[in-house]
Amino acid sequence: MKIPAHAPLHLLHQVSTGTLATHAREPHGFPYPTIVPFAPDAFHRPVILISRLAEHTRNLLGDPRAGFLVAHAPDGDVLNGSRATLLGLYAPVDPDQEAAVARRYLRYHPDAERYLALGDFTFWVLHVERLRYIGGFGAMGWLDGADLDELDSLADEEETTLIEAFERHPARPGALELAGVDRYGADLRIDGTRTRFVFDEPQSDLQTLHAVLADCIERYSV
Repeated sequence: MKIPAHAPLHLLHQVSTGTLATHAREPHGFPYPTIVPFAPDAFHRPVILISRLAEHTRNLLGDPRAGFLVAHAPDGDVLNGSRATLLGLYAPVDPDQEAAVARRYLRYHPDAERYLALGDFTFWVLHVERLRYIGGFGAMGWLDGADLDELDSLADEEETTLIEAFERHPARPGALELAGVDRYGADLRIDGTRTRFVFDEPQSDLQTLHAVLADCIERYSV
C-alpha cells in the first residue's frame, strides 16, 4: 500500500537510537548489527557519531552500504508499533558541514560532547536510497529516499534563528528545550526526555514557524 512520507519522517524524529547493520570484514560479508545513537539532520537522514576504531566504522570504510532500523513502541509492543528500515550508503559528513552538524547533534545528545573531545570520533550520514516503513498491521510499504521530504529543508541559519527565539520566549518553561525544528514538526527535550511536536500542516516560511513554535510553548507551559 502507499505510505505517506510524513509517517517515516516523523518516526525518524521520535527515537534517539537505531540499529546500524554493516557488512562485516571478518567473517566477510555477514551482517554486523549494532545499536548507535543518532540524530536526524536537516534532510531527516540519520547522522551517527562513531569512533575510527569501532568495528562498524571499519566495515563502512570497506563497504559503505548499510541498513538502519528505527522503531517506536512506547507500550513495548514492537509488532504494533512503527518501524522503518532504511537502506543506503553511509559517508562521512562533508568537512564544510561538520560545524553545523555538530551543533545540531549536540542539541539532541548533549553528553556526546565528551566523545568529540577525544578526537577520534567523526560524523557519518546515511544517504537513503530506499526505506521500508511498517506502521502497524496492514500499514506498510516501500518509499524512495527522495520521497521522504519534497520540501526545501531549513538552512542552518534559519534553524538557529528559530531556536534562539524559542529560548528567549518569556513563557518557555526552563525544562523545555528545542533540539531541532523542520517544516513538519519540532523536536523537544523536556527534562532531558525527547518528544516530537507535530505541526498540523507543513510550514512554508519562518513567520509561520515562529507562530507554531509559540503555540508549542503555550501548550507545554500549562
